[in-house]
Amino acid sequence: MTPIRIAATAASLLLVASPALAKIPLVNATCPGNIEVHADEGGPIYINGKEGKLHVFNDNYYEAKGGGVTISLSINPDGTAAVSYTGHGGANGICTVK
Repeated sequence: MTPIRIAATAASLLLVASPALAKIPLVNATCPGNIEVHADEGGPIYINGKEGKLHVFNDNYYEAKGGGVTISLSINPDGTAAVSYTGHGGANGICTVK
């Protein structure tokens, strides 16, 4: 592999593995089933006080998994956040953003 190709590959890996650059806003939400969600600006996303495993799809959509729950956080065109969840046994719903 040429030095240029190695550098390009390394740069690509850094871009893919950079959830710290996420544009997550500060969010607090309550979901059915006593699920509390908190996101610091830029991440991470906490589920019931524990940091979730973050997956960045794009600048407007994120998922965090933890405790058997998946939290979906999307950013609307006006900059507001929408939060929903999927839990045990197919439970799912819309969360109330505070």
